[in-house]
Amino acid sequence: MLEPGIREDIHRLWDELTDFDISQTEAATRHLQTRLCHMVGAWNGTWGGAMRLDAGNHDPLQGWRVAVTQLLYPIEPYPDEGPFKELQTRWNARDIDPSFLLPMRHVGRFRTYALRRDLPADWFEDAFYRAYFQPYGTIDAAFVGFPINRDAESHFGFYSRTAFTERDLALLAYALRGIKWFHRQAMLTSGPLIAKSPLTPTERKVLRLLLTQASEKTIAVQLGQAASTTHQHVVSVFRKFAVRSRAELMSLWLRRP
Repeated sequence: MLEPGIREDIHRLWDELTDFDISQTEAATRHLQTRLCHMVGAWNGTWGGAMRLDAGNHDPLQGWRVAVTQLLYPIEPYPDEGPFKELQTRWNARDIDPSFLLPMRHVGRFRTYALRRDLPADWFEDAFYRAYFQPYGTIDAAFVGFPINRDAESHFGFYSRTAFTERDLALLAYALRGIKWFHRQAMLTSGPLIAKSPLTPTERKVLRLLLTQASEKTIAVQLGQAASTTHQHVVSVFRKFAVRSRAELMSLWLRRP
């Protein structure tokens, strides 16, 4: 049971998220991660968007693929690579580790799962843990899975140098359960929810600016691109979201038909 003061802190955090503009979804995600890491004593956090594609007959992950991952605090010297990128690659390549099966329990439902709580003690002596967690001082990792629809899920991960308590897991679950609108918005902005393929880093920047009143010329200036290059990115974004105009793109966020 969470203390009333903690619940009030979480309610204020929900309110803070609504103050971010749609084009600031990535910043809002980082704000949410930062606050929750502080509340449970985690040193880092991730957000991942997962999609279910066609599954083979013997696929233990039932067709689920990691479409996009965002790391809160980059790990030097490879901010876009390193252990989290390698884990995503191993998941999608079906190089199965027992930890990969944790999110498959009760898939399609809101849930929490954690390494120390849900894996046997000998797993922490295995090469997988020693390669991807121990070198960074990570003793435990906890995750919250939120289904967007039957083929899309949003997952927040938290990494700690001590074991997470049941109270920590309850806090994370409470904080992330009541904001389906935000999980959906994060999935939309990063691309995998309805885009035909994941957005490139540049396309994500263009998308965020398209959700403002900025003209293509202004977007080009802000990104330091030629106007023709920006236009190509805009066309690519429209194509991936299967829309023909900025108005149709905006309607995805405003939930208009």
